[in-house]
This record gives sequence, structure tokens and C-alpha cells, in this order.
Amino acid sequence: MIEKDVVVIGAGPVGLACALEIQRQGLTAAVVDKGALVNSLVGYPTNMEFFSTPELLEIGGHPFPMASYKPHREDALDYYQRVATAEKLDLRLYERVTGLRGEAGNFVVETDKGEIATRAVVVATGFFDVPNRMNIPGENLPHVNHYYKEPYAHADRDVVVVGAKNSSAKAALALTRAGARVALVVRGPEVSESVKYWIRPDLLNRIKEGRIKAYFNTTIDAFTPETVEITTPDGPRSLPADYVYALTGYRPDYTLLTEQLALPLNESDPALPPIFDPETHETARPGVYVAGTVCGGLATSRWFIENGRHHAQLIARALVGKMALA
Repeated sequence: MIEKDVVVIGAGPVGLACALEIQRQGLTAAVVDKGALVNSLVGYPTNMEFFSTPELLEIGGHPFPMASYKPHREDALDYYQRVATAEKLDLRLYERVTGLRGEAGNFVVETDKGEIATRAVVVATGFFDVPNRMNIPGENLPHVNHYYKEPYAHADRDVVVVGAKNSSAKAALALTRAGARVALVVRGPEVSESVKYWIRPDLLNRIKEGRIKAYFNTTIDAFTPETVEITTPDGPRSLPADYVYALTGYRPDYTLLTEQLALPLNESDPALPPIFDPETHETARPGVYVAGTVCGGLATSRWFIENGRHHAQLIARALVGKMALA
């Protein structure tokens, strides 16, 4: 017996947008997530400011009122919670999807808490849960972290930040202002041009004045309990490191996509996105749809909340049309 018309995997902003649009079309939906509501935002740095303005983060026509020009992480967490409550979404949080069997119209979503019978599945799992690992000795040491939260515990400590894009730049600046001794290790020749225009000059000035020590064209050879071993253009060096933030980016959970959900990938695209119809977002596995960042595969900058939220209406319309014919 079908429990829900649609199961949405992922309770991020795009997953919530999909569920509420599906409900508005008269279908039933459950949202399953292995973590908290908008789990990726929970993991964002404390007081992080979005680059987007509030109206670009809105879903389902719910206003996102703000006194300031750009919302912070805590504003967004509150907003999406209020939307989920107002829409009476069926949330199955802290429930991990482990498999999918059956076919369109008669699926069973397997989770670590049971099974959900459904006609269709929408995958909106984002990318923030799987860091791009460097596969360097010592990367699993407890003081080496791929997620940055806040700087305050690192005052008067030696901290190495790896990378020179937005996340690394903001972390290096915040750590420096909190009293940490920061070294920035960059594989390329300079701070990335993609760093936001109001952040990049700040970082370059802190490097110029010596408050942040930057090592460009530099590779990491190993992490030890007390140092980061690097190779610079001038030869090997050993940097003191009480803590390391290896902010090297993130990727979709391909184990979930290819093994547990059996979604074919577009192997002609270097980013390895799932194969899907751009008009309906239905994948090469009939009855399974993709929404949001996961549509871009490894190219995680193709889709954000701002443009990924619009996938919800495309998918909802496609589902209604298909189920009306069933």
C-alpha cells in the first residue's frame, strides 16, 4: 500500500520547496533527511552572512522579512523552520536512506528506521556533507577539520587554513581577528579571483601587512600532530599547527546516488552529474527526480538555493501530469 505519493530525500531549502509545491498540487509527500532540518545550514559558520538577499532565498511564496540587507545563517534557520511548520510538512529527520527498490509508481524507500512505499522520489541532497579529501598522510588527525564553525577557541593558537576561495578567505580573516596566528596555504599562485569583491581586498591587505602568512604555489605533504609539512617554491617548510581547517570544498554523496539509488551518471560531463531531463528533472531511472545542487554533480557552483528552488515547480508539475495518467 502506498504511504506517500512522493518521498523527498533531503530537508534542505530545495527539498522543502519541492515538498511544499508537491503538496500544493494535491499530492502527499514525506521529507526524509539523515540529519537536522536544513542540516547544511546548521553546519555553516556561526553568524555567516549569505551572499544573497532575502527574496532570493524565499520558497513557496513565503516572505523572508529582514531588517538588514543580507540574512545571516540564524535568520535562514528560523525562516525555513517557520515555512516547514506553516506548510505542515511531514518531516522524517535523523533518518538515513539506505536503498531504493521497485519501479516508478511502486517504489519502496529503505531507511535505517524502516520503509516508505511511494510512487515517486525526489533527490535534493545537496553536497555539503562530503568534503573533498586531499588523501594526505595525517588528514584524519583530530585537529584537521574540513568544516569551519567559529574562531573563538583559537585565540593565541597557530592555525593553518588550506585554500583561497570564499570559505577559506572568510575563515582566515575571522581567525586572525579573534587572535589566532594564521597561515594560509594555497595551491595556486594567488587568492582566487572568485572571492567576493568585498572580501578579497581585506584578505590581501592582511597578507600584505603580515597578519596572515600566505604560502602560494604550495603543496601539503603531511599533517602531523603539531605541524603541517609543506613544499613551497623555496623548498620544504614545517608550519606549526594547533589546528587545521582544510576548506577544500565538498561533493555530492555518490554512494547514495549511484549505489543506493542506482542513478545513472552523465559520464560525458567531467562533473559527473546524474542524467536527467531538464524539462521535468526526471532522471534516467524513471520515477526518480533530482533538484538543486545535486543536479550539477561535482560542479557544485552550477546550482544554489537561488536557482535550485525553482526546480520544485517543474518537478511538481511533472509529477501531477504523470500521476494523472497512471
